[in-house]
Amino acid sequence: MRSLLCLFLLLLILTACTRRKTSLAWEQNFPVIGSQSSPRPIDINHDGTDDIIMGACKNEFIPNDQAVLALDGKTGNLLWTTDAPDQVYGSATLVDITGDNNKDVIISGRWGYLRALDGQSGKIIWNYTYTDSIDPIRKHTKFNFYNSILIPDQNHDGIEDILIQNGGNHRAAPDDSINRYPGILMVMDSKSGKILAADSMPDGKESYMSPLYFKSKNGMDYIVFGSGGETFNGHLFVATLQDLMTKNLNKAKIVSTDASGHGYIAPPVLADFNMDGNIDIACISHSSKISVIDGNTLNTLWEKQIPKTESSNSFSVGRYNNDAIPDLFTFASKGVWPQSTGSVQVCLNGKDGSMIYTDSLGCAGFSSPVSYDLDGDGIEEVIISINEYDCSRGYTSESVLQITNKLIAIHFKNHQVQQIDQTTGFKNIYSTPLICDLDHDGYLDIIYNQYYSHNYDLLSFLGMRIKRIQSSVKMKGDIRWGGYMGSEGNGMY
Repeated sequence: MRSLLCLFLLLLILTACTRRKTSLAWEQNFPVIGSQSSPRPIDINHDGTDDIIMGACKNEFIPNDQAVLALDGKTGNLLWTTDAPDQVYGSATLVDITGDNNKDVIISGRWGYLRALDGQSGKIIWNYTYTDSIDPIRKHTKFNFYNSILIPDQNHDGIEDILIQNGGNHRAAPDDSINRYPGILMVMDSKSGKILAADSMPDGKESYMSPLYFKSKNGMDYIVFGSGGETFNGHLFVATLQDLMTKNLNKAKIVSTDASGHGYIAPPVLADFNMDGNIDIACISHSSKISVIDGNTLNTLWEKQIPKTESSNSFSVGRYNNDAIPDLFTFASKGVWPQSTGSVQVCLNGKDGSMIYTDSLGCAGFSSPVSYDLDGDGIEEVIISINEYDCSRGYTSESVLQITNKLIAIHFKNHQVQQIDQTTGFKNIYSTPLICDLDHDGYLDIIYNQYYSHNYDLLSFLGMRIKRIQSSVKMKGDIRWGGYMGSEGNGMY
């Protein structure tokens, strides 16, 4: 009996010694630049560990010779970089367009920046160039590009093509209704960058939203896109991909409307919320009106309003309660931009929109959440970045900014908040964390961006730090929502 007890104690000691502890694997610091992009995983150097691709930037309208970064996943060392004339805020779309069995990078940004880059070297494969046109649609394709997503091959060259939105005259003042132009939804050949189809928003409004694509249960190809902005109302639309290819977006159906002077900015998400085997759509307007739309009938399943808030943040989708229906988590900013005065987190039951969890942690920000079951209890947790400072100062103030950035996990089962990382004097306003098994060792990794804080200005960039955190979380299933717009970057759960 005593020998059995000794053996049991020895096993406990060995288990405690061999279990991996959460630690910082590496951090990479960059002076001057920052980022509004979110990281994507891609194995560039074929060493068995995924590497990191993300956009970077200086402050607005300033050229940057480190505008796209490729970092070694093992060490954090820079593998390659390339330049841009302005901010590259898009998150990469990864697809092999050169036929070398390596994924390449399509990435977007301000003022018509859209490039395809060789994933191995960073060399430009193609570069979007605006040409003056008398065409009533293409003449407006000179503004900002948002995240692209892959769609089925439209020109029969054997490679998936991309769906992307162009729009948003950033130089227009908030109350300027004259210098706002219709957003243009485009299908582009991913191999050459050629425009295969383009049409304007059916309501003639501007657009800042990254579009989505899904195939219905009956085999139809649908696209989801939105219009409107922070100060002008808009709609969420659903159309067939064929409608866009034939320049017939006027056939699109409005599935959600915000008539309060706000549009649809954050990308929607796609999941089966009523368990009928069809993909459904969940969206949030800039005034924080949440709608879930039946993907089969295009009727509203339920709606929820987060009062007195604004939102440019997308959702994470996960199993946040005990049923099998996917649920939604997001956070919104209290007040009105730029005098946002705090943050509200909400977790909603995907079945009916009832509240699972709510809190008011930290101040406003534009990063989005990710999720995974960290403790193996069958309920997923969300990981979010929050900034703690005097929220009453808003984004712009003459008072000294004293800020602490935190990476936290929220446990919905017991409503506890777990701190993963904390750094004083740093901020993260824009970038969504990436959670994945970077080195395929069965443990969860977290890639996370932080930005050096300015004494006064919350939004300016003075340099950034990128971290890889090796966690002690032993993975027991796939990561369904591990990055911005989901693990595959297409909004699909």
